[in-house]
Amino acid sequence: MAEVLLGNNNHVPILFSYSVFSRPSSVPLGSGYEVLIQKFLSMYGEQLDVHRKFVIQLFSEEWGQYIDLPKGFVVVEKCKLRLVPLQVEITTLGNLSSSSTIFFCCDMQERFRPAIKYFGDIISVGQRLLQGARLLGIPVIVSEQYPRDSAVQSRSSISLESSFVFPKTKFSMVLPEVETALAEIPGLRSVVLFGVETHVCIQQTALDLIGRGFEVHIVADATSSRSMMDRMFALERLARTGIIVTTSESILLQLISDKDHPKFKEIQNLIKASAPESGLLSKV
Repeated sequence: MAEVLLGNNNHVPILFSYSVFSRPSSVPLGSGYEVLIQKFLSMYGEQLDVHRKFVIQLFSEEWGQYIDLPKGFVVVEKCKLRLVPLQVEITTLGNLSSSSTIFFCCDMQERFRPAIKYFGDIISVGQRLLQGARLLGIPVIVSEQYPRDSAVQSRSSISLESSFVFPKTKFSMVLPEVETALAEIPGLRSVVLFGVETHVCIQQTALDLIGRGFEVHIVADATSSRSMMDRMFALERLARTGIIVTTSESILLQLISDKDHPKFKEIQNLIKASAPESGLLSKV
């Protein structure tokens, strides 16, 4: 394929990567930085905040990893490039930082209590997460599915200054208004997602978010469905797509990362008693 491109069109094949996405394409032989950045914009424009600064990195066979694009670089052969936003903290896949994280609380409404398995448990765990978000200054987006009643009291544990509440009729939480809210919060990289139902609203929200370049962490012990079969198969499917399925305690400790964190004692108090298993072990 490379020989055909070079021979007939004077183009060089390139693998362009951004966030979790990678797409093969090509650019004219001898293309430099400006052509490459325009190519990234044409391919990933919907996922990019054009007001941020970026660096293009080149995969080095010699070093076995990506390096910053050398000064004066021009394309002369097939290569792999990736675009890295400078204003987003570069962390290992799966890591969390309070400065680049937002919580999504999905449809935790009282009218769903009779139908959802382990509803009381997931509300208890959700309450811990929202208290942790308040302590760490993490913004929260709350959705209400066709709201005919208010969300359960766990929502009242967060201040209005740090939360956004949206009614919805579609399953996914990724509404136009939510996308606007996300765009107004600088440096977001990770979404911690929990609520109901796992196989419907949680699943569709997670898939929409990774499609927009976010890393998604689903809190298994704060997420449920009307049936355990739907719940467990959804979690397994989502894990296979690269979404991180984890627990509330893991999330909270990862966000502080050090016993010297100023909020360590308060977070420790939140998790002093183990969270209810919410049926994850018994699966009945």
